[in-house]
Amino acid sequence: MESTAKKNYTLPIIMMVALFFMISFVTGLQNPFGIIVKNQFAASNFMSQLGNAANFIAYAFMGIPAGMLLQKIGYKKTALLAIIVGFCGVGISFLSGVVSSYAVYLTGAFVSGFSMCMLNTVVNPMLNTLGGGGNKGNQLIQVAGSVNSIGATIVPVLVGYLMGDVAKAQISDANPALFLAMGIFAIVFVVLFIMDIPEPHMVKEGDAPKTPDKHSALSFRHFILGTIAIFLYVGVEVGIPNFMNLFATSPEIGIDPTVAGSIVGTYWFLMMIGRLFGASFGAKISSKTMLSSAATIGMIFILIAIFAPETTKVSMPVFLSDISFGMVEVPVGIMFMALCGLCTSIMWGGIFNLAVEGLGKYTAAASGIFMVMVCGGGILPLIQGAVADAGGFVTSFWVVFLGLAYLLYYALIGSKNVNKDIPVE
Repeated sequence: MESTAKKNYTLPIIMMVALFFMISFVTGLQNPFGIIVKNQFAASNFMSQLGNAANFIAYAFMGIPAGMLLQKIGYKKTALLAIIVGFCGVGISFLSGVVSSYAVYLTGAFVSGFSMCMLNTVVNPMLNTLGGGGNKGNQLIQVAGSVNSIGATIVPVLVGYLMGDVAKAQISDANPALFLAMGIFAIVFVVLFIMDIPEPHMVKEGDAPKTPDKHSALSFRHFILGTIAIFLYVGVEVGIPNFMNLFATSPEIGIDPTVAGSIVGTYWFLMMIGRLFGASFGAKISSKTMLSSAATIGMIFILIAIFAPETTKVSMPVFLSDISFGMVEVPVGIMFMALCGLCTSIMWGGIFNLAVEGLGKYTAAASGIFMVMVCGGGILPLIQGAVADAGGFVTSFWVVFLGLAYLLYYALIGSKNVNKDIPVE
């Protein structure tokens, strides 16, 4: 019986991991697109982040409905619907290149964000459940996160290579990446459609309580503080590579966009390395220890990036477009920005598990609320963009530093469950 159960769960896990890849690939498109639209439409640093913001702000609209969909129609139908929406979103992005319209580009980013939110709402609780929760659940999310990082690594390198001369770059230059995304969506849809998925959080008819529940996920202090943590974390995770890319390709630094894309790809590659570490040791190291260590090291790296002179340069290995490594000379601050990928890599799974620990029957609804706060990936970079317009790219990294400081607080203090008296069965 035990081997049969394991066999039945193998394919669902593989498909959830594949969807993790798509989340990062489609979301990651907004990073190099920020450079393209800045040049194609003569946009400010603030405006260059609006596509990224549209992608993430969609989470604020779709997070709670996605959690409700998960309970009403289950994992499989929610995921299939999300894939259809994602296909349409990438298709609109393609059309924005055809008509050369900034408004259509923002619409595509917004629609894609709806899909990414729905997919995130499915894959995180699903993997946590299949892993049995706790450290094991964290370990499985770290494994999927490693694959997520592969998608994020490929996108900036691929689009950086496709755009060529940054001054002449057009959205249409990225068409091969958009076609790849639509193709993967189509394949995953077909495979997911014909397979069975366990539905542990689906509410069946007759299961609804006769009296309204006076408690909810928001009754737990550690969950509320955890939603703030995920808001800031996603903003930090996205803001670092986005502004590292803009900084590297700016006139004062002048790094070629293909090389800059490779540096950003290296950030995501380092995230993959960190997540592989998390997957290997996630069952042995607590989420609290992982998160507090990563936040502390990240703060140190950002301080070095802020205060290191731009004239001081080092050679760093980068992940190149031909799937190899090469040495590139960069300001030392940019190298430490890239190294932050090692720190941000293991934060998502740690925050998610700390936030939903002890929530029991409130976990599915909590996942939807959790996804609302992923909109921080759009809002925090907008704030960082405004700071960059006012005080320069390096100064804008104080926004990142403050976000990491809160994550350290959450790991050490805010994540403690002080509401254990609430029944969760």
